Amino acid sequence: MPSWASSTTDTPSIPKTEGRKATVNTLELWHDMLEQRDPNRLDEVLAEDCVFHSPIVHTPQEGREITKFYLTGAFHVFNDSFHYVKEVVTPQHAVLEFSCDMDGITVNGVDIMTFDEQGKICEFKVMVRPLKAVNLLHGRMKAMLESLSAG
Repeated sequence: MPSWASSTTDTPSIPKTEGRKATVNTLELWHDMLEQRDPNRLDEVLAEDCVFHSPIVHTPQEGREITKFYLTGAFHVFNDSFHYVKEVVTPQHAVLEFSCDMDGITVNGVDIMTFDEQGKICEFKVMVRPLKAVNLLHGRMKAMLESLSAG
């Protein structure tokens, strides 16, 4: 098992061994996608009914397609300095802290994932700090999402 997959917390709703294995498999796919910068594989990790919580948009975005749209935008906006610095993983949840340098601003945030019984991501929440980073990401994501929508 990868070193980033260690945890001492159990979640009672999914059996530890089955849920943990499915979650670890999904996280391995997630890391592989990030390394390859390949958002085309998001269907492999996202549940059909996935809900995305953006640090900018105030309402939850429901469904795999809209979640893929936002995550694809993020794949394009974040540069090669994006990396995870800490991870906490349980059978049903993962919190991945990330860091990235953009225009001299250190973007710090967390991806909070919830996994269903099959190990697919059913909820994806992003939180970002500091305010300068939020403002920078807001502008870049807006432009990227408009570009993706245009075709």
